[in-house]
Amino acid sequence: MKFNLRNLTVQVVIAIILGIIVGAVFPSFGAQLKILADIFVKLIKMLIAPIIFLTVVTGIGGMGNMKKVGSIGLKALIYFEVMSTIALAIGFIVVHITKPGYGVDLSKLDKGADISQYTEAAESADNTLTGFIMNILPENFFGAIANGELLPVLVCAVFFGLAAASIGEPVEQVIHLCEQASQIFFKIVGMVMKFSPFAAFGAMAYTIGNFGMKSLLNLGQLMLSVYVTMALFIFIVLGLVLKLYAKVNIFKFLGYIKNELLIVLGTSSSESALPLIMKKLERFGCSKQVVGLVVPTGYSFNLDGTAIYLSMAAMFIAQVYNVDLSIWQQIYLLLILMVTSKGAAGVTGAGFITLAATLAAFPMIPVAGIALLIGVDRFMSEARAITNIIGNSVATIVVAKWENEFDPKQHDLLVEELKEEKALRHSTEH
Repeated sequence: MKFNLRNLTVQVVIAIILGIIVGAVFPSFGAQLKILADIFVKLIKMLIAPIIFLTVVTGIGGMGNMKKVGSIGLKALIYFEVMSTIALAIGFIVVHITKPGYGVDLSKLDKGADISQYTEAAESADNTLTGFIMNILPENFFGAIANGELLPVLVCAVFFGLAAASIGEPVEQVIHLCEQASQIFFKIVGMVMKFSPFAAFGAMAYTIGNFGMKSLLNLGQLMLSVYVTMALFIFIVLGLVLKLYAKVNIFKFLGYIKNELLIVLGTSSSESALPLIMKKLERFGCSKQVVGLVVPTGYSFNLDGTAIYLSMAAMFIAQVYNVDLSIWQQIYLLLILMVTSKGAAGVTGAGFITLAATLAAFPMIPVAGIALLIGVDRFMSEARAITNIIGNSVATIVVAKWENEFDPKQHDLLVEELKEEKALRHSTEH
């Protein structure tokens, strides 16, 4: 079999393997390579706010129908709430069955682990419903974009798009200009993506070099439980939703977005593939309007992987400390998680901070227990990010179908193109 080294998938896979080797053989050197991943994530984050703003504005402004915007938004939020709750419930059920926290030696708790960065971030955040709403609303229109705050940017874009849609023809040139500007930003994304193999290499070298190969075995039962739960959620829950509602095979769809999944795997951040997945979903047949509204909103309200992790991690810590929660206490914890999980962004470490915020609001479980998870959080972070991006992609397809905003001709054309590409690769290899 011939490998095309110019293919991004091949480059990222090779980079991940090399990163693991370098981290294992030269741990001190590997631990210093995190800067490569940091540079890449920073470059992507630099582009997220303007891309979200321009995409949402062109989506809503080009729709020209306020009822349509409201319909898409409402259906998306209903879907998000249902799927997030299912994800939380599945996490609770599996952790009760596997019981990964029971029998853990508390003397292994890293007393010197610095959890202050997470607890302080959690304490500084206002986790009430009022605080959540106030955090969504930007203090400054341009400041939200400059600071890269995803939800406030989304709010600004929605208001701008709705205003443009209500004015109509006189501002068509503004919408057209926004569409042209978004094309420039997506071109920049293409340039940045050429650096993604280096980012994947640096991230894996850092992880193995910093925590060691043995860290892959630490708290292995919890990690395995998290991986199995997320796999069940993807292949059974999301797979059934996609098959029954959209007539799409989950395995074929995952093959279609494999490049984006590998980038997420390497960087542990679902945001790193956000611009690319939006383009892929449009090509898949979803309308620009649905993609522009559902994907950005989903990155704050539909984090299925984060929801699974939060429920399992919280119950794991309770098991470690032998905290026996009643059914009503568990329901209360579930309700808290339904709120806190909505505030987690798609960047590395956000899930950990959200876990600290959850435990701070639920004092029956010791917040100090999160120190147990620091060494292995990186590995679970990758699973969270992959599940998040798949969950948001499926949500976009479902809402597009629900709103009759899915183009079957565009989808059939894509299927034919992919078949031709596969046949061409097959003939080249032989």
